[in-house]
Amino acid sequence: MSVMSLRRSAVPSEVLGADERRLVHEFVDEQIRPIAAELDQSERFPRELYLEMAKIGLFGTTVPAQFGGAGATPLDYLFVMESLSYGYASVADQCGLIEIVGSLLAAFGTDEQHERYLRPLLCYGRTCAYALTEAGAGSDLGSISTRAVRDPDGWVLTGEKIYIHNAPVADFAAVLAVTDPVKGKRGGISVFLVDLDLPGVSRAYQEHKMGQRASQVGGLVFGEVRLPADALLGEEGQAFGYMMEVLAKGRLGIAGLALGISRAALAAAVTQAGDRSQFGAPIGANQAIAFPLADVATELRAGVALAAEAARALGSASQDAATLCSMAKLLASEGAVRHADVAVQVFGGSGYIRGYEVERLYRDARITRIYEGTSEMQRLIISRALLRRKP
Repeated sequence: MSVMSLRRSAVPSEVLGADERRLVHEFVDEQIRPIAAELDQSERFPRELYLEMAKIGLFGTTVPAQFGGAGATPLDYLFVMESLSYGYASVADQCGLIEIVGSLLAAFGTDEQHERYLRPLLCYGRTCAYALTEAGAGSDLGSISTRAVRDPDGWVLTGEKIYIHNAPVADFAAVLAVTDPVKGKRGGISVFLVDLDLPGVSRAYQEHKMGQRASQVGGLVFGEVRLPADALLGEEGQAFGYMMEVLAKGRLGIAGLALGISRAALAAAVTQAGDRSQFGAPIGANQAIAFPLADVATELRAGVALAAEAARALGSASQDAATLCSMAKLLASEGAVRHADVAVQVFGGSGYIRGYEVERLYRDARITRIYEGTSEMQRLIISRALLRRKP
């Protein structure tokens, strides 16, 4: 596997042809990678970059073309996420957020909601957030406490969300709220589309993170926010089912993002192993350096193969799709942390210094084991699927 080949994604695709794939690779090399270090350092939100991505159709990969998406498959989405993350994981993270919110809107939104939210989202005329997490509710959606109560004019929303991607910059949010406390998550949670300039909405804070620092994360507080009746997305009480439909795609996206980090780490380490000499020879001539790189390359290929299988299963609505997406996310995210660690080790002391790509990759990789469901949650999902099967 040459360094040149590592600059191009090994993830296959189905709808995107050679020209589209080349366009993505060129955009990553020319527009994303050159500014990744600056974005990490400044924690800047690169709106101008996202506008350019929208122009070439990099948002809404699986959203039907009738709504402004690419109308492609989950395998194409995997390719896009992996490729963007090879450039910078924060950029891929924005793409993944729009994919999830766009998928929800496309599947369950009304014509009016498509025009007001979905189409502007895909051309980056409006910026979204996806507000699930609360102080007492992360993976357990049944524990959310944000409430939406009916009133004569619509709904009144009260609660607080934390660790919300894009909260500091979003124009609107898809917010999960309890609408029937008696029914709980099975019929008592709904999704609302909330314009974040409404009275009663406040952006509580902006987090400063270990990695993926250009991804804006913060809190949203809803103080008796009055919403019109048509703020409800889909049917009342059906949010849990809606979330189950998009969570697998979200985990597939993070698998792709983690694979992109691994590929970038391997490419940097291979270059360093060939360029740096010690004791009169390139350090890559030493098996102590070369063999860990062989392991990374092998694990990366295995991760791509599993993620591609999960993407195809998701595209065909296989009953194994959710489990395979959890497997892909688990393998790729755990691998990304190990692979970035190997790259830092190859660089030695310089790999620990801010400004070197591998130092950033090491920090960027760590969150992949946490968001869209921790590694422990993925193991729980996988093990439950195994134990449900009859011998």
